[in-house]
Amino acid sequence: MKLHHCLILGSFFLVTTAKSQYDPTKIFVDNFYNYKGDNVRSASGKPASGYWQNQADYTVKASFDVGTYLLTGEVAITYTNSSPDDLKALWLQLDQNTARPQARGNQLVNPDTRPDDAKGYSIAKVRILKENKWRDIPYIVDGTRMQIRLSEPVKPMGKVQLSIEYSFTLQAQGGGDRSGYMDTENGKIYEFSYWYPRMCVYDDFHGWNTLPFIGGGEMYLDYGTIDYQITVPADQVVVGSGTLVNESDVLNDNTLKRLAEARGSDKTVVIRGAREVKKTVTKNKTANVTWHFRMENTRDVAWAMSTGYLWDAAKINLPNGKSALAQSVYPEASTKDNKAWGRSTEMLKASVEDFSNRWFVYPYSTATSVAGPVGGMEFPGLAFNHWDVDAYEMLLLASHEIGHTWFPMIVGSDERRYPFMDEGFNTFIDIYAHNDFNKGEFAPKRDGEYAPGGGNPADEIIKVIEDCKNGPTLMTPPDGMDYKYVHPLSYFKSAFGLVLLRDVILGHDKFDYAFRQYIHNWAYKHPGPEDFFRSIENGSGEDLSWFWQGWFYHNWQLDQAVTTVVYNASGKTAGATITVDNNKQMVMPILVRVEESNGKTHEFKVPVEVWKFGKTAHFHVNTTSTINRIILDANHQLPDVDRSNNEWEGV
Repeated sequence: MKLHHCLILGSFFLVTTAKSQYDPTKIFVDNFYNYKGDNVRSASGKPASGYWQNQADYTVKASFDVGTYLLTGEVAITYTNSSPDDLKALWLQLDQNTARPQARGNQLVNPDTRPDDAKGYSIAKVRILKENKWRDIPYIVDGTRMQIRLSEPVKPMGKVQLSIEYSFTLQAQGGGDRSGYMDTENGKIYEFSYWYPRMCVYDDFHGWNTLPFIGGGEMYLDYGTIDYQITVPADQVVVGSGTLVNESDVLNDNTLKRLAEARGSDKTVVIRGAREVKKTVTKNKTANVTWHFRMENTRDVAWAMSTGYLWDAAKINLPNGKSALAQSVYPEASTKDNKAWGRSTEMLKASVEDFSNRWFVYPYSTATSVAGPVGGMEFPGLAFNHWDVDAYEMLLLASHEIGHTWFPMIVGSDERRYPFMDEGFNTFIDIYAHNDFNKGEFAPKRDGEYAPGGGNPADEIIKVIEDCKNGPTLMTPPDGMDYKYVHPLSYFKSAFGLVLLRDVILGHDKFDYAFRQYIHNWAYKHPGPEDFFRSIENGSGEDLSWFWQGWFYHNWQLDQAVTTVVYNASGKTAGATITVDNNKQMVMPILVRVEESNGKTHEFKVPVEVWKFGKTAHFHVNTTSTINRIILDANHQLPDVDRSNNEWEGV
C-alpha cells in the first residue's frame, strides 16, 4: 500500500487507501465543468465581453370589471433581438392558460377532459407593426404558450413590435395559485399576476425557452421597462410593482400628505386607517380612475386592489444616502386577534435594508407587501402574502418574498429549471435578516417542517438527504420531480449548502466577497448554475468541484468516524496520531476538538483534500498530556448521519 504525505496548516497527514463504499474518484472529478468559457460566459463565472441577452419592453393598458371579474387589456411589446441569430418565430408565455383543462399540467392528471375556453386568455387580436402600419398576424396557442411565425425574421440587433388584445376572467385561485380574490368585511381583495402575455427568453443555453407552465417551475423572463395603466372603480386602493407615476393626479391631498410624511419617517405612518376604510384615497370619488405605474430594468410586474385595504408606509434607508418606500396594504381582519400585519411595514423595511447593506442595494423606488388569498408569492418590488399570519410567520413572509427581488428579480436565473438559484439563495439571505431583525426577536430562522423540536439544521437536513437518496437532486427541474421534494431540496438543502460554504468550507470573508461579486456581475442578467459555481471558486480561490458534485448533483451522505488514537513513540506527552474514516460518499473538512487531561483544548479543521486518497485519514495533534476526549464536529455544523462514532474517549 502506497503512503501519501502532505503538509497542510502545519499538521502532518498520513492518508491510506482502502476498499470501502467511499470512492474519491466520484467526488474529486477532473474536468468537472461542461464548458471551458467563451466570449459569452467567462470561465471565471462572469459575463464575458460578448455576453448578450434580449430585451422586452411592455406598455399595458387594462381595465377590470369588479362585477364580472373580467380583465380586458392590450399589451404593446417592443422586443429587441441582441442575439447573433435570425429569429424566424417568436414565443410568448400565456401562463393564465394553466387554468384550462387542456393545459399540459392538467392533462398530466386528467387528459380525458373537454376544452374549457372560459378560463385562461381570450385573444382578440394579434398585430405586428410593419412599414409603420399595424397588421394582423396569425398565431398558434399551445396550452400556456403562443408562437408567432414571421414572414421576415428579426435580424440581430433588430426590433419587432407586437400588439395583443386580450382578456381573462380572474379565478378565485388563478395563475397557478399565484393570483385570485377573496371576500373581506369591507370589500373584496383582488390580486393580479401573470396578467398579460409575456415574451419567452431566447438565450445562449437553449435558444427559445418554451417549457410549459405546469405550476412548480415559476418564471424565466427578460428585462425591460414595463409601463402599465389600470382602470378600475374610484373606491379601490391599488398598489403595483414600480412607481405610481400619476400619484399627484390620482390620490387626494390627505393621502399625498401622509405618503410624503412616510417617505421621511423611520416609523410606520398610517396612510389609510381602520376608521377611514369607507373613505376613498382618490380625488375622484365615483366612476373610474386610471392608476399609471412604471418600472424599469424589471422582469415582470404584478398588482392588487381592494376597497377594504388599510395602508401604511415608512422610509427605507439605503446605502450612500439613498432611500425608498416600504408599504403594506391589508384588510381590517388582518389586525384583529393580535394578528401581525400591523408590523408588516416594519419587517419589510428592515429586510430590504438588511439585504441592501449585506449584498446589493435595492434598486426600486417602492417595496410593497400585499395581504390577500395568495399564501406567499414574489414579484419585482412587490409580494403577495397571506392575510392571516402570526408575527413569526409575518417576518418569514416579509423577508422571504421581498428577498426574491434579489433572487431571481435582480439576478435573473431560470426558475423553471433551477429553483435552487432563487428559492435556496433567497432562503439563505433570509437567515441573516432574521438574525438582525429587532436584535434577533424571531431568530433563528428555521425551516419549520424539518424543525419540529427546534433542533440543529445540520441534523435536520439529514432527513432531506435520506428521503432524496435515490431521487431528485438540486439540479432536477421542479416539474421533473414529485412536488413533495421541491421545498426540501430547493429551499432547505440549497440554503444549508451556502451556510456550509460560508461557515465551514470558505469562511465568512471569502464567501461574502465571492457571493457579492456573483450578484454584482449577474445583476439584470441570466446566470446558469455553472456561472454561480465558477463565480464562487474564482472569488474564493478554492476548487469546490467536490462540493458541487456531492451536494448539488447528488444527494450523497456524510459519515465521519474517529477510529483510533496512537500516541507518539516518545510517550503521551509528545503528541498523538488520530485516525478518521469517511464511511459515506460525501466529503467535508474534518472539524476536530481534542481535550487533554491537563485542561488544554485543541480545535482545528482538516482540509477536505485529505479525502482525495481514500477512506482513511491520519493526522497529528501536538498534545502534551493524555487525551481525555476527541469530538468530531462538536458544534453540529456538518450533516453527519451517524454521530455515535464522532467521539473517542481515553481510557
